[in-house]
Amino acid sequence: MTMPSAEPTPASPPERIALYSPEFAADPHAVYRRMRRTHGPLVPVDLAPGVPATLVIGYYQARRILNDPLHFPADPRAWEKLIPKSCPVRPMMEWRPNALRSGGAEHARYRAANTTAIDAVDQHELRSLVEKVASGAIGDFRAAGEADLLTQYSFPIAFRVLSALLGCPDEIGVRIADGMAKIFETTDAERGNQILGQAVLDLVTLRRQHPGDDITSRLIAHPAHLTDEEMGHQLVTLYGAGIEPLTNLISNTILKILTDEEFSADLHAGLSTVRDALDTVLYTDPPMANYCISYPPYPIDVDGVLLPADQPVVISMAAANNDPALTEGVPEGRLTGNRAHLAWSAGPHTCPARSHAYLIAETAVTYLLDALPETDLARPLTELTWRPGPFHRALESLPVVFPAARQGAQP
Repeated sequence: MTMPSAEPTPASPPERIALYSPEFAADPHAVYRRMRRTHGPLVPVDLAPGVPATLVIGYYQARRILNDPLHFPADPRAWEKLIPKSCPVRPMMEWRPNALRSGGAEHARYRAANTTAIDAVDQHELRSLVEKVASGAIGDFRAAGEADLLTQYSFPIAFRVLSALLGCPDEIGVRIADGMAKIFETTDAERGNQILGQAVLDLVTLRRQHPGDDITSRLIAHPAHLTDEEMGHQLVTLYGAGIEPLTNLISNTILKILTDEEFSADLHAGLSTVRDALDTVLYTDPPMANYCISYPPYPIDVDGVLLPADQPVVISMAAANNDPALTEGVPEGRLTGNRAHLAWSAGPHTCPARSHAYLIAETAVTYLLDALPETDLARPLTELTWRPGPFHRALESLPVVFPAARQGAQP
């Protein structure tokens, strides 16, 4: 009698790399290099304990996925059915009726409303607004001869400028910023989501009753006829893209200029510009390091790796930008002027406010360098701490020192 053949022993699932650990936050690029050696361009990771995903660290694989919304849609509703609301990363990933989490006709509807509202911002007025806010922030601390530029400069600029653009009064804006910070930190994300949701609805109610010349009022007036719920979720997306990432872009660019002697020398010699510094940071260490999430509706093979259905596929802009297949032959630190990076995403979900973010960050950094040209880090670079979290590249603080000036002195 012929015995039935034994069932093959299933291979052990690959060990997943935790993107939420302090060790990853401390040196993510070392982890990306190990990922590439061990797994290639597609890496099994955990975004939070028990939340598996695939991290795409290959540049060309990332572009393929970002430009293929049919096979890689952004709608997470099938995934989130199995994810508790208490999950720390859920608020950053869950379905919302907005362009970021929609496809097809709904994506086009939301995208059109947002683009119209954002494109109406006057760039000259925006630059003047940033300079005004920057001047006020520096005036608050320049007499002390020291400051935490993250909390006393970068954040106030991102927060106050965005609030002005959205027509948001300070009382509501403070709650929005608090809720958004909790979501990014993933430590009290569920509570942050509640705070944020109520605050943006309060802003919508205010602007329906008292419209103004601002993005919120223009969204309300758009022919898309967005409901209050839809309006709230458009604002969540705008704040999510506008406070934390912009704060970190400004801070990380200042850090680059303060610590990269060669780049700083080129900047002061006129061989490079602040815009070049921004692009270098966006290329090498973008403030949104891992995001642009999609959820394949069925298993899909990418370069021999089968991506599971309804499981997040996360683009690592930081790792993909530094893919050796892309950067081979480019001298380290010499990416000046190269804007092929994925920091603004690509495909149908490309950031619609890219030019505004560039202008705000460039103006903020330039103003600081002009006002406080003798600024130095207050402690060694190795002693700075990076905040843990799977999505952002964010400092805990950016302490600096500079020659003190009398209160009220002008740059």
